[in-house]
Amino acid sequence: MSGVFESLGRALLCVDADFCVVHASPGIDAIAGAGAADLLAGRSLEESFGAELFGPQGTLRRALVGGERREGWGASIRVGEERRMLSLTAAPVTSVDSPLCDPRVAYLVVVRSGEDPGEAGVLPAMFSGLVAASTAMLDVFRLVQHLAESDATVLITGESGTGKELVARALHENSPRRGGRFVAVNCGAIPADLLESELFGHVRGAFTGAVRDREGRFELASGGALFLDEVGDLPLPLQVKLLRVLQERTFERVGENRTRRTDARIIAATNRDLKREVAEGRFREDLLYRLRVVPIVLPPLRARRGDIEPLAHHLLARVTLRHGRSLRLSSDALRVLLDYPWPGNARELENALEYAVAVCRGQTIHPVDLPAEVREHATSMASTTDADNPAARHAAESGADPGERQLVEQALTRHHWNREKAAAELRMSRTTLWRKMREYGLAR
Repeated sequence: MSGVFESLGRALLCVDADFCVVHASPGIDAIAGAGAADLLAGRSLEESFGAELFGPQGTLRRALVGGERREGWGASIRVGEERRMLSLTAAPVTSVDSPLCDPRVAYLVVVRSGEDPGEAGVLPAMFSGLVAASTAMLDVFRLVQHLAESDATVLITGESGTGKELVARALHENSPRRGGRFVAVNCGAIPADLLESELFGHVRGAFTGAVRDREGRFELASGGALFLDEVGDLPLPLQVKLLRVLQERTFERVGENRTRRTDARIIAATNRDLKREVAEGRFREDLLYRLRVVPIVLPPLRARRGDIEPLAHHLLARVTLRHGRSLRLSSDALRVLLDYPWPGNARELENALEYAVAVCRGQTIHPVDLPAEVREHATSMASTTDADNPAARHAAESGADPGERQLVEQALTRHHWNREKAAAELRMSRTTLWRKMREYGLAR
C-alpha cells in the first residue's frame, strides 16, 4: 500500500490509539528529509509535529478521536538541522480500512510536501501556533521559514488582533536564537516617563524610587529577541535613542555614563500607518527604515475569510480546554461565524467563542449561543439579500437556507465560479455543490 502513496509523492504513517507511529513508509525520507522514517518510528505524533496538532487537546487529535477526517493540515518537522513544512491528511481506520494495516493501527496519516497546495486548493496549515488557509497567511509562514537563519530586524504591521505577537514568536522560535529569551514590551502600555527605564534599565539613584540598579529589556534579551509591540507609540525622544541602538548596538542605562552593548534581535510591530505618522511628524523616517529591513504585513481576518473556519476550530479547542469542556460548532453556527466581518480580527473571534462556551448548555454550539452582534449581522445580511436578489427570494420561497445560499455564492464568487475550488472551500463534493446551486437559483 505504501508504494501506491509513494508513486503519488505521498508517504503514509500508521498510528496507534495512543497516537504513536507504528509504521512510517520509506517515502517519508524524500518528503520530510533523510532519516525521517527512523525519527518517526515508535515516536508520538505530538513529539514530531507538536502539541497544537496532536497533544491531548490538539486540533487534529480531537477530530480523529471524534471519528472525523481532516485534510491538508500543515505541520513542520525538524530532521537534523533541517525543518520542512508538510501537509497532513488524517483519518480514523474504519472496518473497511483495517485489513490494510496491523490490528494496532487506529489512524492513518498521509503526508505530502507543504510547498504544494494540492489538487483541492489551499488547505489549513498550522505553524508555530498560527493557523491559516489563505494564500496571504501561508506566504507569511514561508517568509518566517526563509528567515530561519537571519538576524534581520523585522517590522510586523496589521490591525489589532491579527496575531502580530504570534508571528514575532514564530520568527524567534524558528531562528538560531531560539535558545535565548523572547522579551516583549508594549510601548503603548507603559507611561512615557518609565518607558526609557524599562527599555534601557537604570542605576540606583537615577530618579525617585530607583533604589537599586536594574537591567532593561535590551539586556534581558541579550542572545535572544526583543519584541517592541506598538512601536508607533514611542515618544520622539525615545525614537532617537532606539535609532542609536539599531545603528550602533549600544546604549546607556538611565543615570549612567557607561556605554553597554546589546546583541538582541529587534522585532517590532504596530497597528499604525507609520508612513502617515512620518508625514505628520510623529515618527522618524530614518527609524522607520531601520525597523523595516524585512516588512511583514498581516491582513485583517475579513480579507482572508478562508482562515475563519480552521481558526474557529483551533480557538474553540483552546477555549474549551480552559473551561474543561468538550464542545463542537454546529454547521449553522459556523455559517454565522463565516458571515461576520470580524472588525476585532482573531482576538474578537476568540472572545466570541469564549462567550459561546460560557453560555452553551449542551455539547454543540448553535447560533443562539453566539454574541448578539454576531447573530444580528447574519440576520441583517440575510434580510438584505432576500430583498435585493430575485434568486435569493426564489431560494427562500423554496424553503432553502438563505445563510447557506450566501456562503455558497460567496465561495463561487471568490473562485470565479470554479465549482471544484468552491466545493473544496465549502468541504462538499462537486455534485452536492451543483445540487445546491440549482436549489438556490445560482446555476449558470
